Amino acid sequence: MVGLGAVGRWLLDAFRARRHSVSPGDGPELVLVGAGRRRDGFVHADDGLELGSLRELLSAGRPLSELAGASRWDDLDEGLAATTADVLVEVSGSPLPDGQPGAGRIERALERGISVATSSKWPIALHGVRLARLARERNASLRAESTVMSGTPVLSTLTEGLAGARPLGLRGVLNATANFVLTELAAGASYEQALAAARDAGLAERDPSDDVEGRDSVAKLMVLAALVFGRQLALDEVGREGISDLDPDEVARAADAGDAVRLVETIESSPAGELRARVAPERLTPGDPLAGLRGATNGIVCRADPVGEIAVTGPGAGPQLAGQGVLSDLLAIGRAPPK
Repeated sequence: MVGLGAVGRWLLDAFRARRHSVSPGDGPELVLVGAGRRRDGFVHADDGLELGSLRELLSAGRPLSELAGASRWDDLDEGLAATTADVLVEVSGSPLPDGQPGAGRIERALERGISVATSSKWPIALHGVRLARLARERNASLRAESTVMSGTPVLSTLTEGLAGARPLGLRGVLNATANFVLTELAAGASYEQALAAARDAGLAERDPSDDVEGRDSVAKLMVLAALVFGRQLALDEVGREGISDLDPDEVARAADAGDAVRLVETIESSPAGELRARVAPERLTPGDPLAGLRGATNGIVCRADPVGEIAVTGPGAGPQLAGQGVLSDLLAIGRAPPK
């Protein structure tokens, strides 16, 4: 496991719980053999790390090097290169401009035939098509459920549940912070009040610009383009307009008229397979399936041939939900036929 922040700590607790609850048909036992973070390196034990001791170290803010019974490397990537595992869990922060260091770690794992489960958006957004192809070539799995709607299973639904169908387009409300802010504006709050409420709810970061300016939504659209449509979009191919410049009174008036303003992510595929993608606020009428999504609820509507329209809705934010998405990916990899 790489990255031991909130998502990583939730996964550690989930691993510990599963050791006492795994039964036949409940999927594989999860054994954590290595863990690392940039500031204090990497630890490894062939027969599994002692999860309780590791969790105590993290809670106390102590370095990984204090973990008893484990081999240690000061450099995280050197430790990864010197050891092996069935799956790399990549849950580190790997932002723009290049999705590093996560993108490189994912690529190196796949090159070795090691499957990957990740919650890191930008590595998949920027390199998803190439990484997915590499996974196929090396007979490994690349799964990234948490990158779009956290623990709500949208990627697996659109890629596995609709296997064989041809995706034609999709529309979504995929950023919980922006949707929460718009819901508060519709109720009469000022933008500053709405943003403060989002912070109090644990949704908005100290710097919420990626959410309210649409960059997080752009990343999610790029992930969907790569993994569902099989097309790698460049950053400048996605139109982007955020919500910070919206008139709160306009949002409230739309609500009074029965409509809803939402930050909508859209992909449309041409007959030639070219994609048009954009993120922008839209005024939606009550009949639109995205109009009723309030607060932190996310949703997506996908059109596919020959199925028609399908919708997936659910909660879309929080480390527990992101951890659940990674956990479901791990179990799916574990249930896959042996190589």
